Amino acid sequence: MSASERLTDALYGIGWSTVKKLPEPVAVRLGNAVADLAWKRRGKGVLRLESNYARVVPDATPERLAELSRAGMRSYLRYWMESFRLPAWSAERVRNGFDPKDVHHLTDGLASGRGVVLALPHLGNWDLAGAWVTTKLETPFTTVAERLKPESLYDRFVAYREGLGMEVLPHSGGSAFGTLARRLRDGGLVCLVADRDLSASGVEVDFFGETARMPAGPALLAQQTGALLLPVTLWYDDSPVLRGRVHPPVEVPESGTRPEKTSVMTQALADAFASGIANHPEDWHMLQRLWLADLDPAAGPDTGPANLGTDPVTPGSDPAKGSL
Repeated sequence: MSASERLTDALYGIGWSTVKKLPEPVAVRLGNAVADLAWKRRGKGVLRLESNYARVVPDATPERLAELSRAGMRSYLRYWMESFRLPAWSAERVRNGFDPKDVHHLTDGLASGRGVVLALPHLGNWDLAGAWVTTKLETPFTTVAERLKPESLYDRFVAYREGLGMEVLPHSGGSAFGTLARRLRDGGLVCLVADRDLSASGVEVDFFGETARMPAGPALLAQQTGALLLPVTLWYDDSPVLRGRVHPPVEVPESGTRPEKTSVMTQALADAFASGIANHPEDWHMLQRLWLADLDPAAGPDTGPANLGTDPVTPGSDPAKGSL
C-alpha cells in the first residue's frame, strides 16, 4: 500500500469513526468550513465544478458561477458529513431525513412484482435516500461498487453500505449484471448512479445541449428483465431534510434494435436528470469532466482522480451506487 493510499484510507476512517460522534450543528459548521476552504483554494475540482455549472446555467456571470461553486462545495461537504454520520442516526432520524415526492411510482412498481431500477445522478445525498428506502419502506436493494484501492478502503465502503441495508456487488468480475438481473426478475429493487460513463460502452446523450456519455446498464436491465426504470432526482433546501422526486417510468420503446432502444431510454434518463440539475445546480456534485468536448482524446477514457468523493471508481459509478 502506497503512502497516498494509506492516507486516503485513514481519512475515510476518521470520517466514519469521529465525525459521526459530533453533534449535528458542529458537523454542519465543520462541513461548511472545509467546503469554504476548498473553494477558496480554487483547485482543479472547484474549477471543474464551475465549468460544469456553466453548461447548466449558460447565462451565469463569473460572479454567479463563483456563488454556485461555493454553494456546490457546501452541498458536497453536507453529503459527506451526513454520510459519515448516517451509521449513528436512529431509524426515526433516517425516516424523517428524506421527503420524496411521487414515491408512489416506486411503491406501485414494487407492489406489481416487476422489479424496479432506480437511476440517479450525483445530486444531493444518494446514501441517505438509500437508507430511507431500507428503513422507511423496509425494502432492501442491490447496488454496485468498484473495487477501490487500497482494499481496506473498499471494505470500509462495503461495510458502510451493508450497514445501511444495501446489498453491494463488486463491479469487477463480470457477474454484477447477471446478479442484478436475477434480483429484478425476483421482483427486487436495484439502485444505480447513472449520470457519468466515459467508458467505451457509454451511451451518447444530449445533455444541456452538448454530448456526454451515460451508462447503458439501467436501460439494458429494464429491457432484459421487464423491470420498471425510474429516474430519481434529489436536492437540499434550507431545512435538515433531503428532498427528492421519483419521476414517471421510462418506457421501453415498442420498436427498434436493442442499441436503439437503449439510446432512447438513456436519453430519457438524461432529460430527467437535467430537469433536476437545472432546478438545483448547486446540489449536483460533479467535480469531474463529463462532456466529451472537455476530454483529451489522447488520454483515453477519463476515470477521474481517486480522492474524496470524486468517483474513485469506474466511470459513471459511485462508491455508494455503481453503474454498469
